[in-house]
Amino acid sequence: KAFEEECKAVGLSLRKGLLKRVINQELITKNWDDMLRVAASIKTGWVTASLLVSRLQSYSRKSQLLLALQEYGRLQRTIFTLKYLGIESYRSQIRTQLNKGEAIHYLRQYLFFANEGTIRKASLEDQENQAGCLTLVTNAVIVWNTRYIAAIVEQLKNEGYQISDEDISHVSPCRFEHINKYGHYNFDIEKEMRRKDLRPFRNTQIP
Repeated sequence: KAFEEECKAVGLSLRKGLLKRVINQELITKNWDDMLRVAASIKTGWVTASLLVSRLQSYSRKSQLLLALQEYGRLQRTIFTLKYLGIESYRSQIRTQLNKGEAIHYLRQYLFFANEGTIRKASLEDQENQAGCLTLVTNAVIVWNTRYIAAIVEQLKNEGYQISDEDISHVSPCRFEHINKYGHYNFDIEKEMRRKDLRPFRNTQIP
């Protein structure tokens, strides 16, 4: 019944032939208590989802709990599809999140320019170190951008500009146009440790 109401809410009918399979509700309700215990174990950190799935799939015969979880997953995917097809604002929200993910990929690709962005280390440990270094540099750029974007927004507000939270939500901290990835770098750690304020902002009015 709740599933049918979800369909009606997004303007889709079960009779249009879009949904050709029936969810096994009895399987879900029969194992509902066990599913709740599994969810509680994952949420509290007693077990990881990947470990749980691997254990359930390791049995010679699929357990009823695993089948129930798979059936519930089909239900959730169907509801998601219905919302995506029927609600334009929902599609827009998903596109926004996808764009944020793509922005991080572009940033990582920009930073990982050596060897044309290919990990060529032989050992697994060296590969993990290289990937970890890329993650560290990526996070450093995002933190730097976030700190300065917040300071710039605050300064603009003090100067009388009207900036809404909706406007800020469209600003990405993954920008990299201001980063020079080539050449030599000199880090004066002692000098930077003594710094109390942010670096002065660039005046875009000066040619």
